[in-house]
Amino acid sequence: MPHEPDSVTVTGKAQRQAWLDRVLPPVEQVRPGLWSIPTVFPDNPLRYVLSYAVGHAGGVALVDTGWPCEDAWDGLVAGLGEAGWDISDVRAVLVTHGHADHFGLARRVREASGAWIAMHEADARPQREFAETGPGAYDRAHTTWLARRGVPRDEPASAEQPRPEMFERFDVVPDRLIEDGDRPLGAGSSLSAIWTPGHTPGHVCFFDAERNVILTGDHVLPRITPNISPLPGVEDDVLGDYLSSLLLLTDYDDAEVLPAHEYRFAGLKQRVHDLRRHHGDRLAEVIDVVRAEPGADTAAVTAGLRWNRPWPQMLGTARRFAIGEAYAHLVHLAHTGAIVNKGVDVDAWHLIRDTPPELD
Repeated sequence: MPHEPDSVTVTGKAQRQAWLDRVLPPVEQVRPGLWSIPTVFPDNPLRYVLSYAVGHAGGVALVDTGWPCEDAWDGLVAGLGEAGWDISDVRAVLVTHGHADHFGLARRVREASGAWIAMHEADARPQREFAETGPGAYDRAHTTWLARRGVPRDEPASAEQPRPEMFERFDVVPDRLIEDGDRPLGAGSSLSAIWTPGHTPGHVCFFDAERNVILTGDHVLPRITPNISPLPGVEDDVLGDYLSSLLLLTDYDDAEVLPAHEYRFAGLKQRVHDLRRHHGDRLAEVIDVVRAEPGADTAAVTAGLRWNRPWPQMLGTARRFAIGEAYAHLVHLAHTGAIVNKGVDVDAWHLIRDTPPELD
């Protein structure tokens, strides 16, 4: 199993040991009034989601909720109980970003407690659109997106499409919106929001100045790099957004990092440097593939890159994530003038400049 980079100082030692042992970490009090509550993330290599419970308004605010399943719900309720709260004590749910393992239980929490739910507008918008159009529209858009990337309909990346009934279990429209710099728990709270787009358009981190901790969601993790992929139909430079928003966190190097997966750590500034360097290396690798295969579509470029597993073994969701990641790097290179997409119905990438943009 890969270990964290040397630049990371592990502070959540019990969490890290649980990660190595492939078990759920303990519920922990990180600071007075701030608890880490793990919930299971079934059938996923990340294994669990770390929700954070912060004392608020005579009750508690949750930062992220976990995946929408009974085991995760039971773990959240039990974890709150261990910290001294009941699910009915939840006053607010702050969502770092619009992925189901982070907001999947939010609607159920609201129904059980009357809590309000908040997320950034850029992630709330897709939720509202989904509520209006339903899962069928998403599925069609996703199929069209894959075809544009060069994926045949019978190819492994097209398998295991999201099930409509799964979406209907966790879709939620937030009650409030979070903007960059907001204090979502009120003007007197020490918790402030930092808009960090990239992993999703509306990803938000939360810095608690009183406790000197920063809750990074999926933006910065101690051991792995978050997947950077655009939503179907999005042509924006999401990797460029991610690389830029990483730099926003370098001023918080003294804070302990509380991610939504894996374990707590220190050394945020160097971790940001390592992540940017990783993407710089990947951009150079993408250019090498495009140079060797002029006119290659995105799926072909993806197959030519190095992955943690051999390409033939990456099926279904894993392969789609890889294609999305490669596409984000291709789009970034196009935005910086290194390559161009000459394809009409299917991507066809060609080299313009032989060097990628320099990243630290």
